[in-house]
Amino acid sequence: MATETTTGPVTATYEVKGMTCGHCEGAVTEELSGLDGVASVEAVAATGRVTVVSAAPLTEDAVRAAVDEAGYELVGTAS
Repeated sequence: MATETTTGPVTATYEVKGMTCGHCEGAVTEELSGLDGVASVEAVAATGRVTVVSAAPLTEDAVRAAVDEAGYELVGTAS
């Protein structure tokens, strides 16, 4: 008999260096929203934090590449 595992969305918060305004937030949000499985992104320049809700955990490499493409630097996962 097979057991089905159901999991909900995954929320992760990252620290991003270099965001200073709404345009910055938009650029980071746009790039991260393009990753497979991402349901929502909230970037806050004032805190330098980005919260991503996705269907499955994202790899740090994928997040770093998207943030780099937006022109900013991924510092790491926020605690």
